[in-house]
Amino acid sequence: MNTSAPVAVVTGASRGIGAAVALWLARRGAALALVARTESGLVQVADRVEMLGGRALVIEADIAGARSCGQIIQTTLKNFKRLDVLVNNAGIFQPMARVVDIDPKQYSYNIAVNLLGPVYLTAAALPFLRKSGGRIINVSSGAALHPISAGSAYCASKAALNQFTRVVAVEEPSVTAIAVRPGVVDTRMQDLLRTEGPEKMPPDEAAYYVDLKKNGQLETPEVPARSIAWLALYAPKQWSGRYVNYDDPPISEPALSLFGNDLGGI
Repeated sequence: MNTSAPVAVVTGASRGIGAAVALWLARRGAALALVARTESGLVQVADRVEMLGGRALVIEADIAGARSCGQIIQTTLKNFKRLDVLVNNAGIFQPMARVVDIDPKQYSYNIAVNLLGPVYLTAAALPFLRKSGGRIINVSSGAALHPISAGSAYCASKAALNQFTRVVAVEEPSVTAIAVRPGVVDTRMQDLLRTEGPEKMPPDEAAYYVDLKKNGQLETPEVPARSIAWLALYAPKQWSGRYVNYDDPPISEPALSLFGNDLGGI
């Protein structure tokens, strides 16, 4: 067992970008606490992590609550004895509704998952990330800057996540905190935009999301995940507080050099 390998918590790790981040990190021998609400998906990812040379710990949990977030960090420390990286990737788009039509319960849950979960996990992890000079990678969205009709909860939570990242960078100089835009990725979130968008968005905006898929413009999760994994391991301290793009050459080029382009291999 390599006790010097990095230890990372990855949320939303049962599929999509989170799973791909975990698999890229596994190639570097990382010990990974894989967090999601669905254990079956996590077990499948954990098996692949082990096959790639990493170590995996499955944690079935909902990050919407502070107690659950604290338990995630404590379980990780109990099993791996240290913490070097926190990747706050879990996120939801729902409720998809105009502001005048929102359901308060659904809206509050969106904010709890997309913003408060990362806040609670960060608070619980910081004492240990200070010791390791660790990194926090918050997976944000272009929606933090660009409004999406019927997506106010998602847009607002991601904008707040960016500012939270900046505050952490100011308060915690020994820790590197980065927010990253992963691009337009072929995930279940895009499925939702294509299926529900025509009913809840202006026609031209709904057509945009349909055309992204039709025209092959959606990125596979493995590509932005490769950049996120590189940031988790090597993001320079002077970048702390920044909101960066996954395809910025200073990120995407060293990520490609480190991990290679064998997307099917993960």
